Amino acid sequence: MTSTLLTVPLAQVETPLLAVALAQGAALPPSLAELERSAGGVLARAITSGDFKGKRDEAMLLYPSGGKAQRILLVGVGKSAEVTRSSIRRAAGVAAKRARSLGVTQFAFAIAAEARNGVAPRDLGQVIVEGAGQGAWAFTELKAAPEDPKPEVEAVAVVCDAKEATEVAAGQKIGEGVAAGHQLARYLQMLPGNVCTPSYLADRAQQLAATYGFDLTVLDRAAIQKEAMGALLAVAQGTQQEPRFIVLEYRGGGGDAAPVALVGKGVTFDSGGISIKPAQNMEDMKFDMSGAAAVLGTFEVLGRLKPKLNVTGVIPSTENLPSGTAVKPGDVVKSHFGKTIEIINTDAEGRLILCDALSYVRKFKPAAVLDAATLTGAVVVALGHVAIGVMGNDEPLIGEVRDAGERAGERCWPLPLWDDYRELLKSDIADVKNSGGRGAGTIAGGWFLREFVNGFPWVHLDIAGTAYTDGEPPHQTKGPTAIGVRLFTEFLLKRAAA
Repeated sequence: MTSTLLTVPLAQVETPLLAVALAQGAALPPSLAELERSAGGVLARAITSGDFKGKRDEAMLLYPSGGKAQRILLVGVGKSAEVTRSSIRRAAGVAAKRARSLGVTQFAFAIAAEARNGVAPRDLGQVIVEGAGQGAWAFTELKAAPEDPKPEVEAVAVVCDAKEATEVAAGQKIGEGVAAGHQLARYLQMLPGNVCTPSYLADRAQQLAATYGFDLTVLDRAAIQKEAMGALLAVAQGTQQEPRFIVLEYRGGGGDAAPVALVGKGVTFDSGGISIKPAQNMEDMKFDMSGAAAVLGTFEVLGRLKPKLNVTGVIPSTENLPSGTAVKPGDVVKSHFGKTIEIINTDAEGRLILCDALSYVRKFKPAAVLDAATLTGAVVVALGHVAIGVMGNDEPLIGEVRDAGERAGERCWPLPLWDDYRELLKSDIADVKNSGGRGAGTIAGGWFLREFVNGFPWVHLDIAGTAYTDGEPPHQTKGPTAIGVRLFTEFLLKRAAA
């Protein structure tokens, strides 16, 4: 999807669909008076009749009797005093999703002045384009063409005041980059496990490197063995698919500046191994590479926006399957870090491949390390499908990540890594065991990773509850959410501007 900027009055916007975001209220906002006159009074009738109240996600399609817009879509953002960047992003997603259902290839989006609640022009341009890309996306690649195919939404026009055009355009550019990264991540998440294998992820990393000039290192099984990544190899020993260890390096900061490292769990299909999962909904385990998708999506953003900092992306990738060669409960393996691990549960495999990645990343002497992983079902019990569980060894960094999540609309909630929880991972025969049982499952997973963090500030993001949706939200298609792309981007852009 592309985006453009319009600085003409709303009544002069010529478009198949004009989406206008409004806050809750019983009267037409004064800023829409001219549009109301040209449209023949349809906006006021919808509002004063009570048919449209402006609640969050509410949408009403109107057919004006005059003016240049063929259709007008009113989109609610809730109470004006509570409107944020996320509210506007979500409204743009609702509008784009409706545009797709109508079969229009382009639409314009504006927000009534009374509903902005002080959201800055630059932020406005960014979140409208981000939201439009999110709402318009759909995965149709593996389906036969329907009898009544809907065309792709190709473009969104951001309507703004001419005095704010420069700032809105600056935000629009960021929004385009983030939307592209979001699209890549969701596409990778949606692919089935027989397509999106570890080798496929490595190939996509190669495409990114070729397009944007990133440095790329890909370790195959032999190289992973040479690197002594025993935990990753343990997970990979049960599948015929070759594991891959992928390292992307973006050098926007130049020189020897310490990079920010992004680590993403890349289990392309997770059956649970010998500790096999229930059959119901196991098909969703193709989403177990969502952390890897977030890292690759973020590198798409970096290639487009070129911020001034260094970033290293690390993706350990494998399948987790049961077979005669699969790792077994009770086995002991040696990690890249040197610690031995007793395998209690082969379905606690994500932390095994991540611990080798967190050990490997020391060679880059990173300024900070953020990892994203669909690590535990326990985080869904704790936080549902709304918040990311966050843990780490550096409180200022945790705060920085949470602030980025607020700006991104990918909110995080901290869980404690108190020393008391370390007791859950004590092993009788190894340095550590990979599962502490049902209690405090998310914290135990975080503590396990902490065992392999040495010499750098680190934050772990458990995205198991937020990586995909089972239902159909009003602002996006059912399925993958590309969680992490916007959060990583907001974190990196703020660091680059510091």
